[in-house]
Amino acid sequence: MKRVLIILILFFISLSASAQLFTREKIKNIENFDKQRLSWGFYLGLNSYDYQFTYEQDQPDILVETSTGFSVGLVSNLRLNDYLDLRFEPGLFITTRNLQYDPVYFEGLEPNSSDLMREVKSTYVHFPLLLKVSTKRFNNFKPFIIGGVSAALNLSSNEENPDDNAAGQFRTKKNVLFYELGFGIDFYNQYFKFTPSIRGVFALNDELVRDEDPNSPWTGNVTTMKTRGVFLNFTFQ
Repeated sequence: MKRVLIILILFFISLSASAQLFTREKIKNIENFDKQRLSWGFYLGLNSYDYQFTYEQDQPDILVETSTGFSVGLVSNLRLNDYLDLRFEPGLFITTRNLQYDPVYFEGLEPNSSDLMREVKSTYVHFPLLLKVSTKRFNNFKPFIIGGVSAALNLSSNEENPDDNAAGQFRTKKNVLFYELGFGIDFYNQYFKFTPSIRGVFALNDELVRDEDPNSPWTGNVTTMKTRGVFLNFTFQ
């Protein structure tokens, strides 16, 4: 995930640098677009979710194998002034993570390959409330930073399942709270505004549902398991 984030940051830096090459004044596309009190749009994107673990005892880390997921959502934008906007961006985020356990967690037992691996599928309905802080518009470009808080409902959660890891069920909580930070660039085209952006999301609450056995090799050594992720969104307004 760190490698993906570095690549995306370099990509946006190059876009911003390219924009500065056009120093002479140009005809502005949809010049009055940002003067609207309310505006609407949608976004499509990619996501990469990870877990951050803290542990009770010093043992090998639980390794998280991430994958690239898909995101889709809506945008409602409330203009506060020339530089501030309040945004609500509900969306659907689909992802899968695989957890790989070291055999040391199963001391005294004889684990098989399925015991050492847990697949965690998540389908989040995401509800972020964000504050967008923009620079002054330069020709047909306008960089910004964005941040806020969000709540998510995990439709794939099996929190209420009575079976736990002893029966092959790795359980996660249904409700997750996040804070979010990101940046992007508004590009003003002739008929619409196109906005690529990068955002990091970080869970505030523990997402793990513990097994019945307090010494469970899958959950017994975990103090907290918090989601974190990177979003690459393409917004059309």
